[in-house]
Amino acid sequence: MGDHKEQPLRVGGAVRRRRRALDLTLAVVAERSGLSVPFLSQIENERARPSRSSLEKVADALRTTAVELLAAADPACSVDVVRAEDAAFEAPVPQPRVRSLVRGHHQMHASEFTGDHDPGREFQYRNDQLMYVADGVVEIEAEGRAYRLGRGDTLYLTGGVRHRWRATESDTRVIIVAVAEHIEAVRDKDRPRR
Repeated sequence: MGDHKEQPLRVGGAVRRRRRALDLTLAVVAERSGLSVPFLSQIENERARPSRSSLEKVADALRTTAVELLAAADPACSVDVVRAEDAAFEAPVPQPRVRSLVRGHHQMHASEFTGDHDPGREFQYRNDQLMYVADGVVEIEAEGRAYRLGRGDTLYLTGGVRHRWRATESDTRVIIVAVAEHIEAVRDKDRPRR
């Protein structure tokens, strides 16, 4: 019940990731596979489901197999509960620790940080992220400005913003939710907004 393995797979994301990893255009994949660019675009955008034969042609064009593409596919529907007791922290309670709140290969990542970490470490992510202070106090330096966040406060950072943060209380818990790095969520500066 609720097991995503029972749901149909969305192979479009796997096709797009593989094509981009090979630095190929849709036109090149179309030429190699004998399929049309519009059809390939529909596959990548989940508006068309390829037949087994079409998927094998796409896989050949991407120098992989249909099985590999299906293995890398995203579930159409997914429900996954991560229980607090499931995550064994690497350090005793007083030490800094981190646990993933989302398992698997998804479009979103979420992590919980408890305690402090290396306050001198600078972060810069390709895509947007949200920091939420569940408990305690955090000091964040971003874009040359300092921010102090307390319990219940959030800070939104667009992709590419360099920042560093530190917990100022030992029991601080910070939740960070971010668009996954493999997602092309960065808006092209030359392309107008819709």
